[in-house]
Amino acid sequence: MSNKMTQQAVAESRSYAVRRIPMLRPLGWLARGWADLMACPVPGLLHGLAAALWGALIVVLAADRFWLLAGAFTGFLLVAPVVATGLYAISRALERGEQPGLGTALRAWKPDDHRLVVFGLLLALAGTGWVLTSAALIWTQTGAAVRTPVDFLRLVVLAPSGALFETWMALGAVLAAPVFASSVVTLPLLLDRQIGVLAAVFVSWKTVLTHPAPMALWAFLLLALSGLGMLSVMVGLVVVVPWLAHASWHAYRDLVDTSGLAERN
Repeated sequence: MSNKMTQQAVAESRSYAVRRIPMLRPLGWLARGWADLMACPVPGLLHGLAAALWGALIVVLAADRFWLLAGAFTGFLLVAPVVATGLYAISRALERGEQPGLGTALRAWKPDDHRLVVFGLLLALAGTGWVLTSAALIWTQTGAAVRTPVDFLRLVVLAPSGALFETWMALGAVLAAPVFASSVVTLPLLLDRQIGVLAAVFVSWKTVLTHPAPMALWAFLLLALSGLGMLSVMVGLVVVVPWLAHASWHAYRDLVDTSGLAERN
C-alpha cells in the first residue's frame, strides 16, 4: 500500500466526525435493533436461519475435531458483520420511513460496487487465519488428540502444566481486537456513504479509540449474545444474528456524524 493512498484515506476519513456517547449507550442499540427486527422480521430471521445452518454444518464437518471447531466458531464471529450487510440496509430503510423487504437486503450487494466485497474478503481472510492459527496451536501443544469438548476442557482449559488455554485466549484477543476495531462501523459506513474501504477502516478505528469503554462493552455484548446463540445448539442464532445486525446499524448511526456528506443510493 503506497504512502500516497494512505494519506488520501486519512484525509477522507477526517470528513467523518465521531459523536460522544455515554458508557451504557450500547444497551440502547440493542433495544433499537430489536425494534427493527420486530418491524421487519422476515429478512432478519432468514439471515439468522442461514447463520444457524452454517454453524450446524461446521459442527457436522468438525464433530470429532474440536481442535478445529474451537477456532472455527470464533472465526465465524470475525466474518459475521459482512453477513449482516443486507440487514443494515433494512434498518436504513426503516429509519427513512420506508417499508423494506427481502429485496431491500439483497439489493445492498450491488454488483457494480466492489467495496463491500473487498472488505468481506478481508474479513474472511482474517477469520481463516485465526482458524488455522488456533488449530495449529492446539494440535501442536496438547500432545494428544482434541476431538471432543471434553478433550478441549481436559487438555486445553485444565491442562496440568503450562498455560495453553491462557495463550490461546490471549492470541485470540490479540487477533480479534484489531479486526473488531477495523470493522465495528466499517460495513454500515460503506453501505451508507461514498467512502473508500481504507478510509472507512480509519473511521472505525477512530470510533474505537474515542470511546474505548463503551466499545469494550459493545464487544462484550456481541460476544456474549453470539455465544449464547451457539450454546443453544445454534437455534438462538436465528434471532441473535439479525438482532445484533440491526443493533450494529444503530451503533454506526450514533457514533459517526455523516451530516452533509454524500449518501450511497
